[in-house]
Amino acid sequence: MDLGLTGKVVLVTGGSKGIGLACAKLFRAEGARVAIASRSQANIDAACGELRGAFGFAADLTDAAQAAALAAAVEAALGPVDVLVNSAGAARRTPPDELTPEFWRAAMDAKYFSYINVIDPVIKRMAARGAGVIVNVIGQGGKVASATHLAGGAANAALMLATAGLATAYAPRGVRVVGLNPGLTDTSRVAEGMKADAALAGITVEDARARAVAKIPLGRMASGEDIANFVAFLASDRASYISGVNVTMDGATTATGV
Repeated sequence: MDLGLTGKVVLVTGGSKGIGLACAKLFRAEGARVAIASRSQANIDAACGELRGAFGFAADLTDAAQAAALAAAVEAALGPVDVLVNSAGAARRTPPDELTPEFWRAAMDAKYFSYINVIDPVIKRMAARGAGVIVNVIGQGGKVASATHLAGGAANAALMLATAGLATAYAPRGVRVVGLNPGLTDTSRVAEGMKADAALAGITVEDARARAVAKIPLGRMASGEDIANFVAFLASDRASYISGVNVTMDGATTATGV
């Protein structure tokens, strides 16, 4: 299916690994002009080796000034951003007895502000032009509490509300904002989280993974490509009436009727 993304300027934060890299690859395959951002220049260099023709920018997106500089640099290199995909940052998974206020604050920096700091300059540019799409890859931890993901889940929940609110505020100016909440996805980030889950339960990482997969009705974790396929659809004009929602994509694990 041609999604009409040829020539679109797409910025993918967290685009050097995992879901972000899968998204960047798919947008490149669809003919988009792609920029990726990551804190690690080494990771950017490795990813750009796979993403022929993509641009890479190193930035710590928990810093608002660096995020604003990223938005300006991408526009200078490629032109105005048509699509922003936020997939950067992840809060450290921590057993509840080890949580302190500092952990909660760090989780907000890692997940919430790493998105908001980029959204702020980009959405205002989009609104001035009267067009643009933002897809926030958030996570089901903001809806379903997990003992080892309380701080990160709280940051996810805040992002869901911000997504809905920004969509409402900017819809009259031609900007769509959508949230996507993957469940367990087969990435290195989830593999790290499994270690915390295994330690809390007193089992091996392999047993923790098997236990988690057994709870998924579709019988497997999502792949990065599964998530990327839906992100690309949401970013396209074929989803032109979808905005202000946070869509669950977790293999029917939390299937609901509302």
